[in-house]
Amino acid sequence: MHEKSSNTKPVILIIVDTLMDAPLKEAMQKGMAPAFQFLKKKGTYYPNLAAPFPTMSVNVDATLLTGTFCNEHNIPGLVWFNKKENRLVNYGTHYRELLKLGLRQAIEDLLFNMNEVHISRNVTTIHEDLENMGKVSASINALVYRGNSPHSFKLPRLLTWITKIRQNRLVQASKIFSYGRFSKLDPSSRYQHMWQKMGVNDASSVQQLTQLIQHKRLPSFSIVYFPELDQRIHKKGRMDLAGIQMADQQMQKILNLYGDWTNALEQNTWIVMGDNGQAWVHSKRSEAVIDLRRALNSYKIMRLRKGIKAEDQVILAVNDRMAYIYSLDLISTPLAKLAKKLQEEERIDIIAWKNANHIEVRSREKDGELRFCTNGKYTDQYGQSWSVEGNGDILNLTLEDEKINYGVYPDALARLYSSLYSHEGDFLIVSAKPGYEFVGEGSPVHLGGAGHGGLHEQDTLVPLIVAGTDSYPDQLRVVDMKKWILSLIN
Repeated sequence: MHEKSSNTKPVILIIVDTLMDAPLKEAMQKGMAPAFQFLKKKGTYYPNLAAPFPTMSVNVDATLLTGTFCNEHNIPGLVWFNKKENRLVNYGTHYRELLKLGLRQAIEDLLFNMNEVHISRNVTTIHEDLENMGKVSASINALVYRGNSPHSFKLPRLLTWITKIRQNRLVQASKIFSYGRFSKLDPSSRYQHMWQKMGVNDASSVQQLTQLIQHKRLPSFSIVYFPELDQRIHKKGRMDLAGIQMADQQMQKILNLYGDWTNALEQNTWIVMGDNGQAWVHSKRSEAVIDLRRALNSYKIMRLRKGIKAEDQVILAVNDRMAYIYSLDLISTPLAKLAKKLQEEERIDIIAWKNANHIEVRSREKDGELRFCTNGKYTDQYGQSWSVEGNGDILNLTLEDEKINYGVYPDALARLYSSLYSHEGDFLIVSAKPGYEFVGEGSPVHLGGAGHGGLHEQDTLVPLIVAGTDSYPDQLRVVDMKKWILSLIN
């Protein structure tokens, strides 16, 4: 870590879902984001923090909290096939898919199983580490919250009646914990209603943090989640400035609690970051949508409502602009055969799968294939070593003097490797070009807006603002943030 001065101030991490560099800079230039501009001016601004792959919030948040990629923390994406449980896991894509899979199961997975069961016990979260050190942390509306302290989720009666999920279920979370109306610090019902996403919204996040600041209960570390910008960008597109303005207004409410904003910097360390970017999506459905059922129509694809049947050959786990495609029988449905079929679709950017002891990557537009594995003669900017053979242009790699430089797919090798080793099963990965997104049996689409999940830099790079400290992370990747945050607190 680059530490110039000791830092014992509380650390407040604000995650603004889908905050991106270009629209943030434009909003600041137009005077629409004075709070973010203040933090940038008084601190340090980094435009290109690299998110893990798939670029879906649950994977990003798990990577942030554990300091590991998904091959270690085991949350592969928003949708994935759980071989141990022989079922498709969906943490919340669209009600059409959730109803087919079973609403109770979807809620169980999001609220309980993701943190209690699916995240590997071989890794620890920031909350667990801090509590083990005798320090206190807070989680406010964050999707990943695992810690050592028991809390009960108070589910609305209508939800318990519909799903038959037991009321007051215990979860292990950070010492100070708030998650929508299910667990809250401020007993007020403002911003907590069903039509306000059950309290998982920006205003509710600010309301809960305000409780800690006003009652002088800020712990060593607080993570505060602003979810609303993501939904606006899905609908309005990458350059939606109004959404940034709204997020900034919430940030202003927090800074105003200190009177003079400089007091906020003197009393706390502030970190503001996006979690993933979004790539633009065509407005015309016939252009934008890559229907994987049509692309693989010669195979028997599992139906969501029916679950796995004996005749099924393929399972689709669509994560917006990327997808996991599983073969249930490598003899009749080998991955290389699936890959060849998918190469016929010109809107697919990257196809990758495990082939023996290496990873094979192909593209429609680039000849041949790229093969890579860990521990070789090439070293990238993050100090990772790789063995690389074949056509590096497929991943826009520059290989020179045993060095690897990444192009439009930041940290591509580690990110692909992690997702392909993130869970059991025989599967390949597809990532779409900007402008396009995948659908399966009820996946959401964002025509004329934007989507994420993919390997491309539009999905991947987010800004980072650090204020109230002279320290900064060694590497500009989400996976490296945990180590740095712990160094701030210790």
